[in-house]
Amino acid sequence: MGNLLFLVHRMPYPPNKGDKVRSYHLLKHLTQSHRVFLGTFVDDPADEVYVGTVRALCPDLHVARLNPRMAKLRSLSGLLTGQALSERYYQDAALQTWVNHTLANEAIDAIVIFSSVMAQYVPLRSVAGKPPMLVDFVDVDSAKWTQYASQHRWPMSWLYQREGARLLAYERVVAARAQRSFFVTDNETALFAKLAPEGTSQLETICNGVDADFFSPDPARPSPFVAQGSESDHIPLVFTGAMDYWPNIDAVTWFVSDILPGLRQTWPQLRFYIVGRSPPPAVLALAGPHVVVTGTVPDVRPYLQHAALVVAPLRVARGIQNKILEAMAMARPVVASTSCVQAIDARPGDELLSAEQAQDFINEINALLLVPAKAAATGLAGRQRVVASYSWAAHLGRIDRHLVPQPLARELT
Repeated sequence: MGNLLFLVHRMPYPPNKGDKVRSYHLLKHLTQSHRVFLGTFVDDPADEVYVGTVRALCPDLHVARLNPRMAKLRSLSGLLTGQALSERYYQDAALQTWVNHTLANEAIDAIVIFSSVMAQYVPLRSVAGKPPMLVDFVDVDSAKWTQYASQHRWPMSWLYQREGARLLAYERVVAARAQRSFFVTDNETALFAKLAPEGTSQLETICNGVDADFFSPDPARPSPFVAQGSESDHIPLVFTGAMDYWPNIDAVTWFVSDILPGLRQTWPQLRFYIVGRSPPPAVLALAGPHVVVTGTVPDVRPYLQHAALVVAPLRVARGIQNKILEAMAMARPVVASTSCVQAIDARPGDELLSAEQAQDFINEINALLLVPAKAAATGLAGRQRVVASYSWAAHLGRIDRHLVPQPLARELT
């Protein structure tokens, strides 16, 4: 058993958002064989009640409270210093003091970083590898901000473009310091290798997984749609995700405006369910006779299990979408954007359906609704794929060989 310092930008519990699902399972994996010193932020007051749960899993815990509004104001100072706003957003003096104390007083064998912005807490040393630093970038976040720029008008387009450029420069420095850098898909790994070719040999892919026992169909699980009227009088289509995340907001807005009207020409009884926490006014405004915005639900599984099908019309997406893996694990047919499908090891057309333009979504959804047997077969095939290829233990085990002290060290820049 070794001692690990694990720094995460958002408390890895409850696992109700994409990044928190991955960081939660990574924390569980690390604590199975190591003593873990966890430093993290709470950025949602609703998560305060779970601090005790995390402490029970990881007693050596430091939680920094982050006020998103104040953090946004603080991040603007990056415009003056030339830093990425994301880096300034996650600066906290108390967390830095705790990290310094932990490194000085505990025999830390390795440092694991989840999200590149947390690497700023690791002090520069004259020699790398003492202890080694491993960074889970998850996605190429800088590319996400650059994508955002193309979807917004000035001045936000300028700000997002700047953030993409500054964050990439920061990511390259972090990757140069790290003994190993991980990304969620081979496509993300290849993209970063192209953007930062100097560190290609230190890059590796660790895919996401899904708990296929937890996300599994249960005949005794009641339908949440009965409360909305008898199941025979409407057809539920479901989207799940944290609704304070801009790509999700864009996805459901686009679905309601450009896809749902075309579907309802054939299926007037369709009802679109937007299931997820913290819907902003723009999403709440979508609610109506044919659109239901649930907000936070105690359990997303009933909505997935009893959906006619699940959609993921994401026009801006990076890496593997947990929402898609969870729906597949629930044996539901999924129609997703092409970029999302390409990130998943599944047979398009058999285990997962791909669409690009609005009319493509309409065509694929119509085909499934017209042939329920095909929809059911697609859902079952999708679950089989998840069970066979997306075990968390199998993927996260790839980090283990990097947690032992390395015999050779590289000099820090």
